[in-house]
Amino acid sequence: MGTGKRGLLTAALTVVCAVTALAAPGTAFAEAARTPAPTPSGSPAAPTPPPNKDLEKVREQLDGLYHDAAVATDAYNAAEEKAKQQSAEIVSLAKKIVEGQERLKTLKNQAGAAARSQYRTGGLPPTAQFLLSADPGQFLDGAGLVLQGQQATKKLLGEMTRTQQELREYADDASAQWKKLEAGRKAKAAAKKRIERQIDAAEKLESKLKEKEKERLAKLEETAALKAQTAWLDTGVLKDTAGKASTRGEKAVRFATAQLGKPYVWGAEGPDSFDCSGLTSQAWAAAGHPVPRTSQEQWRQLAHVDVKDMRPGDLIIYFADASHVAMYVGDGAIIHAPRPGRTVTVAGAGSMPILGVVRPDA
Repeated sequence: MGTGKRGLLTAALTVVCAVTALAAPGTAFAEAARTPAPTPSGSPAAPTPPPNKDLEKVREQLDGLYHDAAVATDAYNAAEEKAKQQSAEIVSLAKKIVEGQERLKTLKNQAGAAARSQYRTGGLPPTAQFLLSADPGQFLDGAGLVLQGQQATKKLLGEMTRTQQELREYADDASAQWKKLEAGRKAKAAAKKRIERQIDAAEKLESKLKEKEKERLAKLEETAALKAQTAWLDTGVLKDTAGKASTRGEKAVRFATAQLGKPYVWGAEGPDSFDCSGLTSQAWAAAGHPVPRTSQEQWRQLAHVDVKDMRPGDLIIYFADASHVAMYVGDGAIIHAPRPGRTVTVAGAGSMPILGVVRPDA
């Protein structure tokens, strides 16, 4: 079996095992609370001391810092997307300006040719020339030519005026887009500073912990997630959920599954690392159905569905400010890119506060 197939099989088995544990109501949190297994000597292992309040406060602080970093990451990604659109618009306007300038140059050349022709005829306008003619035939021919000349001149002048007006409008639009681009760059730079500040504070906080405290902190986080997942499952939310993934939804899930183990990097959208919305947006792009880049825009623009109606491939939006997103893969599980320092992983869909569910291909 090739390495690619082995990798996909390993990832698929990981998902299956995780989903089996996550989907059983009332068991996930209970498993964490069971009596420790006996030691080799036959006596029960010493129970882990209960988490102290200080360590719980550290966990809450870290959650707050990484949440704020996620909000800033969404702002950064939104500014990045706007910058791409505005840059493309400026390029388009620049092309129109160049084309307009070429057209105006051609029109001016035509006007110059008409002026030179008038000079060669003695400076008399066509109207005066045919009125002074004594030949009736020439008079009639001249009348037609004068009319044509007047219409051509009027058309030429009108086209020159319109072209000059268009050039002014294009220039004004380009200037406005440039100002927006500069404002977007400032917003992106400010968001980047906020992200780096929040992550730096979180890392400094974690660096103060001893190794055993870090282990206990990890257990605290795991316990909190399992408790939330179990409480969510115990509501019976999945009782009537039997939605089958669409063809594109299956492709999106396959893409997300193939990214398991890749690191979270804020602002990243693959192929080697992802942030939360980078993962979901790229998964649906790979499925042939592009979606907005940020979790907040995914929540705002995509069709909302009830949690009980969700199916694999749907996106679950978390927290009241829509600052996190994950892909539902069925049986109460999600695949998501959690936060800095973590990798793309399988988790319980109810392990974080759910804002709602959206369906990209509704």
